[in-house]
Amino acid sequence: MDTLNLKPQHKAVKDYYDALSNLATLRASHEGAVSSAFAVLLRHCARQFDWTLIEQHQVRRNGHSIRVDGALVDNFKLVHGYWEAKDSDDDLGKEVKKKFGAGYPKDNILFQAPDRIIIWQDARQVFGEDITQPGRLIEGLSIFFAYQPPAYEQFEQAVEEFKIRVPELAEGLLQLIEKERISNQRFIQAFDGFSSLCRQTINPNISTQAVEEMLIQHLLTERIFRKVFNNPDFVERNVIASEIEKVILALTSQSFSRDEFLKSLDRFYGAIETTAATIGDFSQKQSFLNTVYEKFFQGFSIKVADTHGIVYTPQPIVQFIVKSVQEILRKEFGRSLSDKGVHIIDPFVGTGSFIVRLMREIQKSRLPFKYANELHCNEVMRRVSNIPSSDIVPFSRSRIFLFRKASRAAIPK
Repeated sequence: MDTLNLKPQHKAVKDYYDALSNLATLRASHEGAVSSAFAVLLRHCARQFDWTLIEQHQVRRNGHSIRVDGALVDNFKLVHGYWEAKDSDDDLGKEVKKKFGAGYPKDNILFQAPDRIIIWQDARQVFGEDITQPGRLIEGLSIFFAYQPPAYEQFEQAVEEFKIRVPELAEGLLQLIEKERISNQRFIQAFDGFSSLCRQTINPNISTQAVEEMLIQHLLTERIFRKVFNNPDFVERNVIASEIEKVILALTSQSFSRDEFLKSLDRFYGAIETTAATIGDFSQKQSFLNTVYEKFFQGFSIKVADTHGIVYTPQPIVQFIVKSVQEILRKEFGRSLSDKGVHIIDPFVGTGSFIVRLMREIQKSRLPFKYANELHCNEVMRRVSNIPSSDIVPFSRSRIFLFRKASRAAIPK
C-alpha cells in the first residue's frame, strides 16, 4: 500500500492555506466557500492513489440514502473514505454526533472545518486536532489515506495475481476444448448443438472461436455471479448460462475436473466475494461487479476487447444516454420509454448496464409488458446490418436504440 507524499513545503499545502486566507479577507467563511479549498487538496492527495474524489456522493444505509460531501472512489467503484465539510462557526464535535445519528458511515470518515479535523475509523475516533498548522493537517490526511479495510488489501493483491493468471488459464481451457472436440463425442454433440442455437438466436455468422470464448468466460466467471449476488440457482434461472452449462458438463464428462482446474483461483474468487460483501447496496454491488468483469475480459482476451470496443460505460454516461433518449421521445414524438409500441434494442448488451438502467426509467405498471415484448438485447460483437438506417438513433459507438412508432413510421434522420 502506497503512503501519502505530502509535506508543508508542497504547493498543494501552501495553496490550501492561501485559499483560506483569501476567503477570510473577503469574509467568505460559510461552508460552501471554505470547503472548496479542502476539496482541491483532497483531489491532489487522491491522485497519488489513482482514486477519484466524488463530491455529493450518495451512500445507501439501512434502506435510505445519505449524501456525503465527498467520497474517495477507486477504479473498481470501491469507496476508501468519506469526507464531510463544515465551517468554522460549527461545533465540529456536535456535528459529528448529529451525522452519526443520521446513519453516516463510521469505517473511514473525515469531518473537516477550516481549523480542525476529526477522523473516525472502524467505529472509533482516531484523530481530532487543530489544523491551522500544516504539520497536523498532513498528519490527519496521512491517517485518512492510509486506512485500508483488510478485504480491500486482499482484493488488490488478488487482482494483480489474476491479471497474470487469466491469459494462461484461458489458453489452457482453449487447448482442452479443441482436444475434446476431436475425441469426446458427448462434447462434440453438445458443442455443435449450442453453436447452432447461438446462430439461430443471436447471430447467424457467429464464429466457432466466439462460442469457445463464451465457454471459457462462463467457466471463469460463473462462480462470481453466483456468489456475489447470493444466487445459488443462477445457472438454472439464466437461459444462456443454463445452455452453456450443458456444454460444460459434456466437457467435464471424461477426464477434466472444473473444480480442480479452478482451485488455484480460490483466493481470487474469495477476495471478490469478501469485498463485494462490504457493499450493501445492490446497484453499487452491480457496478462493482461490472468493473470486475471488464477487468477480467481485458485480461482474458485483449485482442478481442480492442477489436470490438468492449468497455464498461460509466454509470453517469449510461444515465445521461437513457435520460437523453427519454427527452427526445417526449419532445419529438410525444412518447416515452414506457409507451406501448416503443421498442428498445441493445445488441451489445455486455454486462447489462444500459438495459438495467433503462428498466428503472419505465413505469412499474408497464414494465412486465415491456420486458416480455419490447425490450430486446443480446451480445453479437459485430455491427447490426439488417436494421434500416432510417429506423435508428445512434447514441454511442457500440449501442443503438431502436424506436418504432405504433404506425411504423420511421424516425427521421
